[in-house]
Amino acid sequence: MSRVGVLLFSTVLALFPLASAAEDAWTGMDRVVAVGDLHGDYEQTIAVLRSAGLIDDNLNWAGGQTCLVQNGDVVDRGPAPRKIMDLLMKLESQAKEQGGYVHCLIGNHEAMNLQGDFRYVSPEAFAEFSKPDKPSPSDLGHPPGYTEYKRQLSPDGTYGRWIRKHNVAIRIGDTIFVHGGIGPKFVKYSLRELNDRAREELSHLPARQDGVLWDPEGPLWYRGMARGNEEILRPVVLAVLNGSHAARIVIGHTFTDGAVTPNFGGKIIMIDIGLARLYDQFTRLACLVIEHGKPYALHRGTRLELPADDGPDLLRYLKEAARLDPQPSALLARIQTLEKRLTAGTTAPPSATADRP
Repeated sequence: MSRVGVLLFSTVLALFPLASAAEDAWTGMDRVVAVGDLHGDYEQTIAVLRSAGLIDDNLNWAGGQTCLVQNGDVVDRGPAPRKIMDLLMKLESQAKEQGGYVHCLIGNHEAMNLQGDFRYVSPEAFAEFSKPDKPSPSDLGHPPGYTEYKRQLSPDGTYGRWIRKHNVAIRIGDTIFVHGGIGPKFVKYSLRELNDRAREELSHLPARQDGVLWDPEGPLWYRGMARGNEEILRPVVLAVLNGSHAARIVIGHTFTDGAVTPNFGGKIIMIDIGLARLYDQFTRLACLVIEHGKPYALHRGTRLELPADDGPDLLRYLKEAARLDPQPSALLARIQTLEKRLTAGTTAPPSATADRP
């Protein structure tokens, strides 16, 4: 190649992000927005995407070369997963046209749906798939739309195929994104191996219970990076990071009750803030943004520096976030618990909220 050709090729590389051969690692992304579990809440999905400047008033991509990562669990619990999936499909295509990306990771609820486990699907979500003019006789004994939902979310259905083409874990720059976490059993697996095994299992359902998709230490279910003892699990976190040459891991799956929250000294960032309005009277709205390698919380559209510790600076951060919320803030209980622990000379865990499947 001539010198001019080499210079031209180098310029092209500088302008466009690169994907690995397995499409599980990307570089060159100056701005990454990570959004946690959506669970069928279409209005909240629109609200968080607008807060990060990713969509316009017509719900078209407005993020330019930004990379959006949705950390899994679009489906189940809420009323409108189909509308969210249709929106994300559209944004995937539109983002590419502008040099951006939309990455939708597989969560445990996507895997459950593909396997035919609909225990958390709401009647309203089934109804999204109903055909009032052509009711299905096979819906008898099930909510309207059940049969069509089952077909469309099957491995070969429209939405099932869309889910199966996605990854369970990716790396963008120096950050790993995964739905639940990566437990001790899987620390020696590369991201490519995790993704290849997950896709293989999704192609041969029902999946075996000790596989990547269903193992409690696997990427869809593991909670140790959110709830585990830091002193014991720090070697696991470091092994995952070192194996992928990464600085941090961003996880969903484990509810933080209202605020993006670091763990393990910032090596883990938890983003399942409870966007979906399913559990109480509060409306939560926040996501993670990484710009030029630096992470921060975008809480109701306002940039907040993430806390440097799980004590006084966490209290500072939670109070700043709470002031942005409609009052009373969903964070009030966390703030009060942390204040009591600090007064007693101890620190608080990331969140005291009970786990959800």
